[in-house]
Amino acid sequence: MDTSSTPRYPSDLTDAQWELIAPMVPVKPGGRPAKHARRRIVDAILYVNRTGCSWRQLPHDFAPWDTVYWYFKTWNEAGVTDRIHDALRAAVRDGNGRDPMASAGIVDAQSVKGADTVGRDSRGYDAGKKVNGRKRHIVTDTLGLLIVVLVTTAGLQDRVGARPVLARAKMAMPSIALVWADGGYVGKLIAWAQQHCRILVDIVRKPEGRHTFEVLPRRWVVERTLSWLMRTRRLARDYERLPEHSEAMIKWAMIGLRPDAWHPRPDDAHGNPRTPDSTFPNTY
Repeated sequence: MDTSSTPRYPSDLTDAQWELIAPMVPVKPGGRPAKHARRRIVDAILYVNRTGCSWRQLPHDFAPWDTVYWYFKTWNEAGVTDRIHDALRAAVRDGNGRDPMASAGIVDAQSVKGADTVGRDSRGYDAGKKVNGRKRHIVTDTLGLLIVVLVTTAGLQDRVGARPVLARAKMAMPSIALVWADGGYVGKLIAWAQQHCRILVDIVRKPEGRHTFEVLPRRWVVERTLSWLMRTRRLARDYERLPEHSEAMIKWAMIGLRPDAWHPRPDDAHGNPRTPDSTFPNTY
């Protein structure tokens, strides 16, 4: 049985957020009524995601940790996490006057250290970033909202990981026809994406002679999304035993964003931010 209550932690859902996702969170079928409210299960997952605590260290006012983990795993396997995430993304795009099916996106990758819970079979070494762990390959829309994520070993090159993540993006959102990328994606990927995914990969380069940091058109959007993820403590490094659970945690991080984070400031005609916007939602 569901009950509404005043949020007790900054990561808890607001009433408005719960109202949006409640129809997509399955009710326990048959048998005895569920002992724990669906909303508090979602709040517990968001708490682990935001604070970075282990499952076993969930506060006692939530359901038992193994119950929460069971729901996390079961919902991920059943596609519930994807449905919630994708529905929220579509609603935000619609609220911004955009078609829920995006026609353009941005691809990037991020290497993060792996905790001792990450096995050798799913971790690797990124020599360029000097990181031993995993790599997150993501495609976002032009608002910075996540379309798809693929978690691999950190040793996989960006342009190699781009193939399966672009294929996954095309399957999830067939309307995508253009994807911006940085110089790490040059080479055979461009022809491959055009032939196999019908996606034009446009490389955004730094102006010649520039060696300092510079906000690049379109590129800043996906970099901001990656910075949002890193402010979620569970994602500061990879703790998940399974890559698919890492992907689920990334989706839950996006689900947990407050509404003000899902409304980026308007861009100028060149895709640059009109004003600096590097602050993660401060409602946590």
